[in-house]
Amino acid sequence: MNEENKDEVKKSIDESRKESVFGDNPGPPANDIPEVPEVTFGLFMSGLLMEALIALGDVEHPITKKKELSVPHAKFIIETLNMLKDKTKNNLAKDEESSLEGILYDLRLRFVNKAGK
Repeated sequence: MNEENKDEVKKSIDESRKESVFGDNPGPPANDIPEVPEVTFGLFMSGLLMEALIALGDVEHPITKKKELSVPHAKFIIETLNMLKDKTKNNLAKDEESSLEGILYDLRLRFVNKAGK
């Protein structure tokens, strides 16, 4: 098989994969795709905070649309945030450090109120 035939076969395989994955709709045009936000420590912490609030049953789960308490999951997220606090000691900006401490304080209070019942 020569190089030209290999390229044609590869192109054909790529097109059939696209069809099997996307069907007739290849997805939105590239200019319609929203931009991804800049990755920051604050954004990362807020994601973990939201996950903990969902686990504590304070916020409805985005898929199930239910508020359900999951003590082990909430505990895991709180411990993860505490580990981040310990591992990043003296390496965070003052606002990041105070935000992390505030998040941990709030989540621990919520956890004790929920898990202690």
